[in-house]
Amino acid sequence: MNLKMKKNTLLWILILFTGSQAQTPLTAEKAIELGLKNNYNIQIARNNAEVAENNRGYGRANFMPSLDAGGDYRLSASEEETNNTFSIGSSETFNMNGQITLNWTLFDGMRMFVDNAQWRELAKLGQTQARYTIENTVVAILAAYFNLVQQEQLLEVAGTTLDISETRFNKEQVRSELGGASSVDLLNAQVSYNEDHTLMLQRQLEVKIARKDLNILLGQSPDTPLEVEKGIDIDPVTLSYDALLERARERNSALVLARQQKIIADNDIKLVRSDLYPRLSLNAGYSYADRITERDVSGEESFFPPRIESTTLDRQVGLMLSWNLFNGMRRNINIQNSRVESRNRELALREAEHVLQGLVKEAYLSFQQRLEIVAIEEQNVVAAEQNLELQSERYQVGSATSLEFRDAQVNLSRAQNTLIVARFQARIARLEIARLIGNINIM
Repeated sequence: MNLKMKKNTLLWILILFTGSQAQTPLTAEKAIELGLKNNYNIQIARNNAEVAENNRGYGRANFMPSLDAGGDYRLSASEEETNNTFSIGSSETFNMNGQITLNWTLFDGMRMFVDNAQWRELAKLGQTQARYTIENTVVAILAAYFNLVQQEQLLEVAGTTLDISETRFNKEQVRSELGGASSVDLLNAQVSYNEDHTLMLQRQLEVKIARKDLNILLGQSPDTPLEVEKGIDIDPVTLSYDALLERARERNSALVLARQQKIIADNDIKLVRSDLYPRLSLNAGYSYADRITERDVSGEESFFPPRIESTTLDRQVGLMLSWNLFNGMRRNINIQNSRVESRNRELALREAEHVLQGLVKEAYLSFQQRLEIVAIEEQNVVAAEQNLELQSERYQVGSATSLEFRDAQVNLSRAQNTLIVARFQARIARLEIARLIGNINIM
């Protein structure tokens, strides 16, 4: 494939690529909004939190009585031949019954109160777990968003580098045809152009992969066209390390989860201890029964009338006391195990606090260093741009070799790529600080 064909092929690729992206740029805030609406993990987390919230209430903790109602209707028939005047004989019987039963636990060793407190804590835990999942998902969305920005910036640098290599290659071709350039310079220019062309194709693939990753996190089809903003803004950290650590201890979702799990473990001890006490229940009932028996009395004498009707109304109320005095030491074992679990949760809480302190320190130092690297790389880009401009002028007048010009070009491309990556890494470090201190906007 000659240079003209390669150029036309690349042009069509760029046209198709940019044409598919012709739309309003997606901002980071809009990406978060789409993710909160469509991401499947976020939807599941919110549903689980709703279940935990629904479980909170007096009814779940057995404060309220239970009321059951029932009834039945039955028809039975019998045929009997007898001369006994005290026998009913052939008959049909209709039975109708209805009853209402009330059961109410009045005392269960304070279990219902502890249960109620436990369900409230589980509801809080569900909300915190949902927040933890949502925060991590939002962080993943933003990381994917800024990665797409990074890859598109790298693609832009690759395109500029390819344009320069193409110009150089064309010039060397003209010089070779006029006899003013060696075959070595022409071949070097062709190799450089092919290398940059290959890098351009690789960058295009990385952009497509980054776009696919972001679409999946947004709950969209992987092929959905996306155009993101071109820049990566890095917000400064205005708080000191001590202030960041204090805020993380108050708001970090993982640490809040550990605290809530410790409270739940402590409540489990109270729940198990409630089995040591007696149980007092109120029972009440009301029942109604209607029975009709119709006899076949044709040609017969009997002591009983042809139709017998009976109605029964029953009412009953009572208190029931039960107390398990011994259950094979299982109760004591359960109490001991719940205490061990509480100690484990305490240790897990201390570990979470210890780990969080290290993570905040690491994120803070990493962000500060990333900012320093960005500043250095910005200076490198300025110097590389000036050097390329100088070498380009020298190359045009023939005072610089083709290799010297290529070195300047490569240095600029490398400096630009390094700056783009440095800005991306600094932004991710800033995002990590926001996650650790519970400052992720989940709307």
